[in-house]
Amino acid sequence: MSKNFRESLKEQMENEEFKQEWEKTELEYQIIKAIITAREEKNITQKELAEMTGITQNDISKLENGNANPSLQTLKKLANGLGMAIKLEFVPITNK
Repeated sequence: MSKNFRESLKEQMENEEFKQEWEKTELEYQIIKAIITAREEKNITQKELAEMTGITQNDISKLENGNANPSLQTLKKLANGLGMAIKLEFVPITNK
């Protein structure tokens, strides 16, 4: 029986080095997923989003592929272009 992603990840998280690296990049992946999901829910292409925001399609592609680190200003432009707002919150750290 093959393992699903969650089972495999749970095992890998037992490795402290892997766990630290995962935690360092988790927020970036959440941002990437949020951008892609919002764009797809609006059923628009990267090119269309570029036209709506003034951000180049190439830069949007880099953001969605994890090859760029967006500034807060860039995230605001994306949210505005998508007719959305950014929600940011600080939450307590839980030991897993």
